[in-house]
Amino acid sequence: MFMNNIFCIIITEEAILIYMDNILIFSDNLEDLHRKTNHVLKVLQDNNLFLKPEKCIFEVQEVEFLGMIICPDNIHMDPVKLAGIQQWPEPHTVKQLRSFLGFCNFYRRFIPNYSSIAYPLNELTCTNEPWKWNELHTNAFITLKNLFSSQLALLIPDKTKPFILETDASKVASGAVLYQANSNGNLQPCGFISEAFGPAQQRYEVYD
Repeated sequence: MFMNNIFCIIITEEAILIYMDNILIFSDNLEDLHRKTNHVLKVLQDNNLFLKPEKCIFEVQEVEFLGMIICPDNIHMDPVKLAGIQQWPEPHTVKQLRSFLGFCNFYRRFIPNYSSIAYPLNELTCTNEPWKWNELHTNAFITLKNLFSSQLALLIPDKTKPFILETDASKVASGAVLYQANSNGNLQPCGFISEAFGPAQQRYEVYD
C-alpha cells in the first residue's frame, strides 16, 4: 500500500507495475524507458528508499516477474516453476491435493476451462467424507499436469486493436477466453477465466 501511495501519480501516468517491493518499468523505446526509470528513481530517493544493485535488471527484453516470464509480446509461465509438474505425485490426502491446487490456481489464467477440469478435485477438498480418489480425479489430475506442461503463451493485449471473446459453460462451470490477433495475424489467447457453479447455480435452467 505504501509503495502504491508514493507512486500513485506515476502508476496513473506511466507504464509501470508495482507489487509490494517489486517494480516493473516497460516501454517500447529506450529513450522513454530511461525517462521513466529516472522518474522512478527520483521518487525512491525523495522517500529515502534504496535499491540493491544486485537485485536490479535494466534494459532487457525478457524478465521474470511474479512467477511469469514477460517478453515483448507474450507472457509465459516460469519454466523453473513448471520443471517438476509432470513428476508431481498423485495426492493421497486433502492436504496434498490442496497443495497441488494452490499451485494450479496461481497459473489458472493460462489454462482453458480450468474450473471445469479442476471441479472434481476441488469437490474432494470440500467434503467431510472419507477420502475417495477415483478415475475421475486421476483424469483431472493428469489433464491439468499436461496442460501446464504445454506452457501456453498469452498475448499481451493491444488496446488499440479489436478483441474476440468466446464463452462456454458446462454443468459445473462457465468459462471464457479473450483473443486478439498477434503479429502474424493469428488469433492468440490473452487470457482465460472460469468459475465453478455452486449447487444452486447447477440447477438453473439453460435457455437458448
